[in-house]
Amino acid sequence: MGKDYYAILGVSRTASQEEIKKAYRRLAIKYHPDRNPGDRAAEEKFKEAAEAYEILGDPEKRAKYDRFGEAAFAGGGGPHHYEDVEDIFRHFSDIFSDFFGEGFGGFSSRSRSSSYGRRPRVKGTDLRIRLNLSLEDIVRGGERKIKVKRKIKAPETVYKTCPQCNGTGKISRVTHTIFGPAQTRSTCSHCGGSGEIIDYRPAGSDENGMIWKEEIVKVKIPKGIREGIQLKVAQKGNDAPATNGVPGDLLVTFKEKIPERFVIENLDLHMPLHLNLPEAVLGTSKTIETPHGKIKLNLEAPVEPGKILRIPGKGIPKLNTDHYGDLYIHVKVHLPRKLSKEDIEYFESKLEDENFKVKSKQKSFFQKIHDLFS
Repeated sequence: MGKDYYAILGVSRTASQEEIKKAYRRLAIKYHPDRNPGDRAAEEKFKEAAEAYEILGDPEKRAKYDRFGEAAFAGGGGPHHYEDVEDIFRHFSDIFSDFFGEGFGGFSSRSRSSSYGRRPRVKGTDLRIRLNLSLEDIVRGGERKIKVKRKIKAPETVYKTCPQCNGTGKISRVTHTIFGPAQTRSTCSHCGGSGEIIDYRPAGSDENGMIWKEEIVKVKIPKGIREGIQLKVAQKGNDAPATNGVPGDLLVTFKEKIPERFVIENLDLHMPLHLNLPEAVLGTSKTIETPHGKIKLNLEAPVEPGKILRIPGKGIPKLNTDHYGDLYIHVKVHLPRKLSKEDIEYFESKLEDENFKVKSKQKSFFQKIHDLFS
């Protein structure tokens, strides 16, 4: 069973963004490592709350989560994997600065003081692309090879420690509040938080020592993928302009391109089957094309217009599972646009034929009573 991010933050599914932010702030203060030194359970709660806020605090991610649950992020693009609490502080530096401004900046345990002196691990920017998604892609999944243009560090580029923040990527300031002195930390504007600045950049590179490179990237498409779900190809975005940086990610979104004859309803697939009048009267055999391959249908006479044929397990799969919906085939009978003289004479001769008369299927008195009390 997937995580309930609303329950983790203790808010309703209709909570406003401000309510979600307040709930996270309350939990972040409650389980902050400086208030719970050495408490592994509190640290896990701290990480869990950050994961929930990363999804629910982002309206776009929240909408996907509400629609698909955790399956929306099965291929990536979901919550960040926090290696330690310092990773959380870096990821949510802006919101923690807000918290500190309210008098909570005094949290500065010894366990973290040494890590503040380390050079931050900077991540490059993400790239975004959109791919067309066919019905066969949804049903079967597959792999795409796409051409991506991304920024990488030029081989000869040299970086040096930022003199403003001494390589920490942060600038510390002490402010006085009604609670006493409070330390606030903000991203260093000189190096952009990387802790490094350019020392030498080769010809042809930009101001950060980066150059463009085109490469082929493989994107694995899981069966059951749908429009609105985002996949992440790790570290195939732009490089970070720093010595110890890691590349950003390639985020892939999809646009469904479904043939007009098909309609998707949850995991079920609907399609029409067109018959002419002789086929409906005499019965027929038809071979139809489906995303699962060709299927042969034997239709016994007479075939009622509007008849629905159900073929189990030939619909859409649930994401990353072998559970499939069903295929529903809707029979549509088409009348001839024009009749020959012989056709007209034939049908006129059948107007009083008992086999051609409309017979209403009326229920008996006892059937009506049974239905009334069922």
